Amino acid sequence: MKEIKTVGMYETFDRSGKHTRATHYCAGCGHGIVHKLVTEAMVELGLQDRTVIVNPIGCAVFGYYYWDCGNIGAAHGRAAAVGSAVNRVRPEAVVISYQGDGDLAAIGMNHTFQSANRGEHMAVIFINNAIYGMTGGQMAPTTLVGMKTKTSPFGRDPLTMGYPIHVCETLNQLRAPVYITRVSVADTRRIMQAKAAIRKALEIQRDGKGYAFVEVISPCPTNLGLSPVKAAQFCIEQMEQEFPLGTLRDNTKEADPRAAPAPKPTPQEYFEAGETALPPAVVDPDFKELRLKFTGFGGQGILSLGICVAEAARMERRFTSWYPSYGPEQRGGSAQCSVVISGTPIGCPAVDHPDVLVCMNRPSYERYIGDVVPGGLAIVDSTVPLEVKPPEGVRVVQMSAIDLAIELGVPKAANTMMLAALMELGATGLKPEHLQAALDASFKKKPELVEKNRALLREAVSWLKSHT
Repeated sequence: MKEIKTVGMYETFDRSGKHTRATHYCAGCGHGIVHKLVTEAMVELGLQDRTVIVNPIGCAVFGYYYWDCGNIGAAHGRAAAVGSAVNRVRPEAVVISYQGDGDLAAIGMNHTFQSANRGEHMAVIFINNAIYGMTGGQMAPTTLVGMKTKTSPFGRDPLTMGYPIHVCETLNQLRAPVYITRVSVADTRRIMQAKAAIRKALEIQRDGKGYAFVEVISPCPTNLGLSPVKAAQFCIEQMEQEFPLGTLRDNTKEADPRAAPAPKPTPQEYFEAGETALPPAVVDPDFKELRLKFTGFGGQGILSLGICVAEAARMERRFTSWYPSYGPEQRGGSAQCSVVISGTPIGCPAVDHPDVLVCMNRPSYERYIGDVVPGGLAIVDSTVPLEVKPPEGVRVVQMSAIDLAIELGVPKAANTMMLAALMELGATGLKPEHLQAALDASFKKKPELVEKNRALLREAVSWLKSHT
């Protein structure tokens, strides 16, 4: 007997090293049916090579073993965010976000709502089986009132657990979605209706017309503790009473195709400091990765100082990253940023153990000095008492950044004083003229301050030469 295969799925599903045609789904589960409907629509519309399916955290987490198309795994609830990212970088792609009720309607509800509100160009296939399937049958956002689960053993009580969330109705408040519908796979007639709905959602993506949302009522026999037949009856007799089938919106005819993406900005448009556009980074294995951390209070220019160093590194065609972290306060709270400069692509922008530490206040010095690597350098403002001893082999240089800035009549320029220390001490491995140019660029919106900061930089270098 000839084996029947579904075009659009892999010939074998090689999960866990096994060559099989069986999926990991339980008998009677609706996921396998919906997988086939998605695949058929994708193939029939000729979209297989353009399609990117975002696989969720949930029972469908292994979808990439089955679908023979582009696949991306998303963190729990973040499928909509990942799909949005694909839209940005690959606007020609047909994006399908495939999610369950726990993934989409619980931790991912805000991502879902916001992506729908933006009218992201994606087809969302939402599997509603009224329960958390993968993790053992806990109550989900769509669990019915009175329904017993592992976390609602006496039945869902709306007084303490709320009511089932109607996702289609919630999204139908928004202006952007093109298509919103609810279908079921509980019997043959319903499956054919679901097929038509999924096909339409993909047609909308093919034509670039916007956001399509298909909710699928699906049986989960294992976690419902029912046979496949009775689980399907549960969907028809109980779930459809709470979640009526039907199309809430179909603006397919009125929707306009997506406009062509705007041209990508040139490096010069990103960075208008000088007359020469910044070229891309060049691999240089001889340039050892340098990790810097800049710390202090918000308002001291800590983040701007880090940006200045990172931009100077870009001028030298180094790989560089700038990674900020700060408290909720606009001024006075803690602020720090990490800068990595490398001759090769950077794996992680976070800096836990810096080669160079810049501290503008006492709390930062006491918190981070112990993290500096042996042989590293710490540049600390002279107002900071050095009561905490640095690790052995760490050089500490005190720079009168704050007092000198006040003395020169520009209290906000303490970060420029620190930049001078980095230049004079050769702490960044970058050329002084590039650090100077990056400082100039930071004042491109206030050109009258460029020469003033150059003068401050010279004064700070002069001070440092006479005090070290």
